[in-house]
Amino acid sequence: MSKELTLEELARIVGGVPVGDPRLCIMGAAAVENAGPGDITFAESAKILEVATQGRAGAVIAKHGEDLKTKPGILVENPRFAFAKTLEIFAPDIPRPPEGIHKESVVAESAIIGKGVRIGPKVVIEARVVLGEGVILYPGVYIGEDVKIGDGTVIYPNAVIRERVSIGRDVIIHGGAIIGACGFGFVTYENEHHKIPQTGTVIVEDDVEIGANTCIDRATMGATIIGKGTKIDNLVQIGHNVRIGDRCIIVAQTGIGGSSEIGEGSILAGQVGISDHVTIGPGSLVAGGAEVFTNLPPGSFVSGRPARPHKEQLKIEAASRKLPDVLEKLRELERRLNEMERSG
Repeated sequence: MSKELTLEELARIVGGVPVGDPRLCIMGAAAVENAGPGDITFAESAKILEVATQGRAGAVIAKHGEDLKTKPGILVENPRFAFAKTLEIFAPDIPRPPEGIHKESVVAESAIIGKGVRIGPKVVIEARVVLGEGVILYPGVYIGEDVKIGDGTVIYPNAVIRERVSIGRDVIIHGGAIIGACGFGFVTYENEHHKIPQTGTVIVEDDVEIGANTCIDRATMGATIIGKGTKIDNLVQIGHNVRIGDRCIIVAQTGIGGSSEIGEGSILAGQVGISDHVTIGPGSLVAGGAEVFTNLPPGSFVSGRPARPHKEQLKIEAASRKLPDVLEKLRELERRLNEMERSG
């Protein structure tokens, strides 16, 4: 279904100031290069703003104080955030299972199902599960015994929530994610690897998003904890007894070793590796591909393998680029010394 708003109505929603005709009809949102007369776009830099004001877009979202020339638009404090709110309005609706329980799903008699729940086909819900109001389970989801899922949580196809896991309110779990598999725990005795029972659980707090094919292991004892508002990308591995603080960002292909702790507000970029029993202080940033083997104080910014302060790593990388020239000079010095020895 098509959606339409006036420029004034949209400005009110995103908390901005309309510029130009407030009655201008906005029917969609698009990137600068694709936007047409009925679309609104956004510009974060002067270069993009110049393209936007000269382009086909009907309107542009820009920062307070920017000159839109003759282009209608909305001036805001943060154009990217305002555009994200705009996309929420104009994004196509995601299909949902109808309200109720699909006839092809299996729900244990002891499960407690909240009001307005939507359960698609081939979902399995085991004994003593508690689903809050408005929970949506897409086809093929498995919910193990004694799991608790809070109001408004959405779980996409083929995700697995193992026994005794607790999921908070308004959580989004994407397809193929597995929450509560056994942690990787073994003890080697007499040249054999013996499995250590993983008796703990996983606690996912409110407003968390977990990407496709991400795995969060249950604790050996106690709980693996994902803090409120944390957002986890696809293909992330979180080991047993890890504690992740509130509002963290963890990007794709990151691996976090068992019993590590990630402080609130920290960002782990793509393909980061965190060794086990490591503490990352709150507000830290670990750059993509870094490997962290030691504790980091709050507010750290590290990169490299092994991870070190980012400025130090940049100096090392700059020096490494000079190594071929340095080696060539050393070879030349060695050649001259050999000649001197032969002539002496």
